Amino acid sequence: MITMYVPAIGLEIHAELKTRTKMFCDSANDPDETRPNVNVCPICTAHPGTLPTINREAVRHVLRVGSAIGGTLADFSEFDRKSYFYPDIPKGYQISQYEHPLVVGGELLGVAITRVHLEEDAARSIHAGGKSLIDFNRAGIPLMELVTEPVIADAETAGRFARELQLLLRTLGAGEANLEKGEMRIEANVSVSSEKGRFGTKVEVKNLNSFRSVERAIAFEIRRQTALLEGGGEVVQETRGWNEATQETFHQRFKEGSADYRYFPEPDLPKLILSDIPEFSTAAIRASLPELPCDRRARYARAYALKEGDVAYLCATPERAAFFDAVATALKEHKESIARAVNYIVSDLAGIYAKRGSEAYAALDASAFAKLITLTVSGDLSSRGAKDTLLILVEKGGDPEIIARERGLMQVHDTEELQAAVTAILQQETRAVEEYRAGKEAALQYLIGKSMKATKGAGNPSLLKDIIIKNLPS
Repeated sequence: MITMYVPAIGLEIHAELKTRTKMFCDSANDPDETRPNVNVCPICTAHPGTLPTINREAVRHVLRVGSAIGGTLADFSEFDRKSYFYPDIPKGYQISQYEHPLVVGGELLGVAITRVHLEEDAARSIHAGGKSLIDFNRAGIPLMELVTEPVIADAETAGRFARELQLLLRTLGAGEANLEKGEMRIEANVSVSSEKGRFGTKVEVKNLNSFRSVERAIAFEIRRQTALLEGGGEVVQETRGWNEATQETFHQRFKEGSADYRYFPEPDLPKLILSDIPEFSTAAIRASLPELPCDRRARYARAYALKEGDVAYLCATPERAAFFDAVATALKEHKESIARAVNYIVSDLAGIYAKRGSEAYAALDASAFAKLITLTVSGDLSSRGAKDTLLILVEKGGDPEIIARERGLMQVHDTEELQAAVTAILQQETRAVEEYRAGKEAALQYLIGKSMKATKGAGNPSLLKDIIIKNLPS
């Protein structure tokens, strides 16, 4: 008899928040600072006698995330001390939240969320040349932690959830959540069980720094635990890391429980009664939200009848979506052109940005791009001419019509000029003429192509076709 093992996966995701200063002091929150130990002060380096103060902006960010996921925003909240003895925790404990988080419940992409709370980040340890150094620039940066229920059933769903959370944070302006910079760190709690409705022993896989690593580590851990149980072994509750080179998890330490952290209310910070702060009321927080990614996707599909893949591409970043919205507004009098605009964004423009290694939608004038689209729809600019013009538009900006005219890319509608080009081609390509008269349609396309070449791509294909057919020798 084959035993079926059912995975249960929960995620714990830490995301650094975009604020001017750190969580409990006035040191700058600058994740791009490369010089070590410059954004520091006596508070974030835990000098004796210093006192923390709460960053209101960080609290607001977490409440807005909570509102966006449909969670319950706390009326009462407080911070706690979490004993955490690591060399990159300057105080010897972390200020976090335990019993009274800012947000409880909610869901994202159908995944139930347990809580969202606020804490401070640790410093960064750097190991090189046989030495361990500590950079305190990161110590004290506001850190949001979101914990899901263990309801995720496979690695792919976990990856989609993490990507959606990153997009939500960027849409809200709460954080950039770049995994490669450590601004978003993902931990997966994985268990398998042969009994439906019961959980197996949980194993935590720590600090996964790419979405692909999240998916691969979870898939590996499901296979590892399943094989262990099928072989008569026992899964041990532990913390494991992920080895990208070997594509395997490895033991780090045995997992602590909440009692090991010895939580107790932080005595140096006041309790938060959020209803006493007008800007933190549920209504005020909800009113501050922009259009959320799920709502934007639904609007695009409904308003423009776009394909699911195109909608997903346009909504993948806030900048991309904002650019498309601006283009659609510029084309509101030419709605038939929007489908053409989408095609150019997801193919030609995406190709240009892929070669450049970065997207710069903010630098590309949406009205100029919309004008380029109308020129292609009207037939004034060929597909080849539009591609060349678009490249210049991205690199230098300008008016697409002027760019195309200066480079001779505008299509020629002058029948006399086209007539001369066609007459010369028909005299040169007698074999193709005979093949077309014999019924080979491909020969006509060949003649149009030769005529386009003769006009340096500027001839209107439809006019050239009509002129060729009318001027075929009898």
